Amino acid sequence: MLGGISIWQLLIVLGIIILIFGTKKLRNVGSDLGGAVKGFKKAMHDEDEKEKSESTAQQRIDHSQQASQDSRFDSDEIKSGADDKAERK
Repeated sequence: MLGGISIWQLLIVLGIIILIFGTKKLRNVGSDLGGAVKGFKKAMHDEDEKEKSESTAQQRIDHSQQASQDSRFDSDEIKSGADDKAERK
């Protein structure tokens, strides 16, 4: 017979907690808990922003490396074309 906890039982427990700790202490605990949750959310948001900026920076690096490789291959093709013309003469 483990019926649920009724509203009256919750009110009695709440009354006992208020008598033991007092409203000021409970208010401080509530504000501390709220600040902790807010700080946790902010940290998670900052972490996401950091990951996005790092991935964007990595994409920029990849694109610049690809561009330098493309220009290197283009210059190699130009040199090999010039060498072919020199051999033909």
